[in-house]
Amino acid sequence: MRARLSSVPSLAIETQDLTHRYRGGEAVVRALALAVPRGAIYGFLGPNGAGKTTTLRLVLGLLRLQEGEVAVLGRAMPRERLAVLRRVGSSVESPSLYGDLTARENLEVWRLAFDVPRSRVPEVLRLVGLADTGKKRARAFSLGMKQRLALAVALLPEPELLVLDEPANGLDPQGILEMRDLLLRLNRERGVTILVSSHVLSEVARLVGHVGVIRRGELRFQGTLRSLLERSGERGLVLRTSDDPRAARLLPGARERHDGSLLVPSPSDAETAALVRRLVAEGIDVHEVTHRAADLERVFLDLVEDPA
Repeated sequence: MRARLSSVPSLAIETQDLTHRYRGGEAVVRALALAVPRGAIYGFLGPNGAGKTTTLRLVLGLLRLQEGEVAVLGRAMPRERLAVLRRVGSSVESPSLYGDLTARENLEVWRLAFDVPRSRVPEVLRLVGLADTGKKRARAFSLGMKQRLALAVALLPEPELLVLDEPANGLDPQGILEMRDLLLRLNRERGVTILVSSHVLSEVARLVGHVGVIRRGELRFQGTLRSLLERSGERGLVLRTSDDPRAARLLPGARERHDGSLLVPSPSDAETAALVRRLVAEGIDVHEVTHRAADLERVFLDLVEDPA
């Protein structure tokens, strides 16, 4: 007999056979089995239209559950939705931001709705970098500032779990860096589990430790970022020398690549210097030394692109 989803304490979010169709048409989410570990930063990745936002709405009880099961923080959804949402902050369907109110005034409205102390308002304004907006009305905010104000609303109840849909949308490079640093700090210092969706791998690759990749409503990959990197194939030090066959015999683990160069699996900087010195000492000239990094973008595209 299958165990109930809510019996898995190590997971902040778990879904099983999650399926959703709009107006009786083709499924936009297909038998999805998400597993977001507690304490993790989980990147939910996929192209636009892949089903990311629909999945998040189902997880949070913003859409009626049609097929499958959902558990959030060990509680079944949507049956225990009110108890769950007291412990969850989210920015999926943007909160109603009042254009005629300042950032502080907007948060005061939401503070009353969440029933949290008044001291949380200046605290979260500092966290998201909006403490100095003064009397500026929200209608005059840039898209990036509105994104940060939406995040501030999500942080008001001091959530255990934070669910963010495309949080970098509208942010400039500095804003993206600040958002990343904030999320890392929340996870590291306060133990907040974070699920962040994006269609751009490069935005989240430096942030997440776990990844789920979705394409056309189907989960194509789920696991650690490291295990996704391992799918990228050969990594290490690429060498071109005056005598590659002889160099390959001298270097432990080295092998010849199809283009005639050599690949030495991922040596450290000290090992790189030592092997170059060894080759030179053996009378072999080193013409080129390059590091071949894991091609994470290529792996991602292979997972989400339609077959030719």
